[in-house]
Amino acid sequence: MTFNDNVTRIALQSLPQPDAIVFSASVPELPEVETIANGLDRRVAGDHIDSVWLGSKPEPLKSPAKEIAKTLEGTRIEKVRRVGKHIVFDLASGKQPAQWIVHLGMSGRLLVTEASADIAPHTHAIVKLSSGREVRFVDPRRFGRLSVTRADKNGKPAGFTGPGSEPLGIDFDLFVSLFRKRKTPIKAALLNQKLLHGVGNIYADESLYRAGIRPRRRAGQLTRDELKRLHYAVQTVLQEAIALGGSSVSDYVDASGEEGFFQLQHRVYGRTNAYCYVCNTPIKRIVVAGRGTHYCPKCQK
Repeated sequence: MTFNDNVTRIALQSLPQPDAIVFSASVPELPEVETIANGLDRRVAGDHIDSVWLGSKPEPLKSPAKEIAKTLEGTRIEKVRRVGKHIVFDLASGKQPAQWIVHLGMSGRLLVTEASADIAPHTHAIVKLSSGREVRFVDPRRFGRLSVTRADKNGKPAGFTGPGSEPLGIDFDLFVSLFRKRKTPIKAALLNQKLLHGVGNIYADESLYRAGIRPRRRAGQLTRDELKRLHYAVQTVLQEAIALGGSSVSDYVDASGEEGFFQLQHRVYGRTNAYCYVCNTPIKRIVVAGRGTHYCPKCQK
């Protein structure tokens, strides 16, 4: 396992009560959020929301408390999915279609548990399901956010799309347009969620290594061929990480209690001073956009 000063952690923690499922995250990236969302979908899709309790702390509530409760109550959970680094619950009812949007922030957790389970400290939301279970949002540091969106009065459907473009679906021409004329380092641009949402520190480092591009290169100075390599690398790295259940760089396990395995594929991330697998040059660590950044001085130009 590899570790870094700015570790990304996603954890399904020890079960607090029999049959309780816990999903938690710290600075989650796209593959880990995808894994969490898929696990939630398997457990709660098709269930109905009977009632909602919200705590008194204002920080986690991006939408007003009354609006969240009114939007969720009486709906059916159609699907749980990932949009960028957000978990989106698609809701259906006799009213307007709606979405419940959760960002886990630094310490947020979603628990699917029996109603009889002890309520953990720092619980900010309890969503009671018709099955007798509850979905609970717990966040000690209160960096996570809860919000809702509904179809408007003209019938325009609810559709949270995230702040930027979807890395797994973006075509090459649009990808190129995101970075053209940008003076920021390419690593910083990859971390800009308004450009590509979902890419974080681990997968930016790994993508740049595979594309052979140094992280401090100006985004706007990359050639079309270099951007083509990067486009392919970003999508390939993310797809491989999802297939392997994300990166277990601490206590992360997936919804079935299994560790992810993509950390075994890390070629630069967290490998400071270790030898490059291709050229045996020691991996360097620098800071770009305030983030610890890893690269091979020989393989990346």
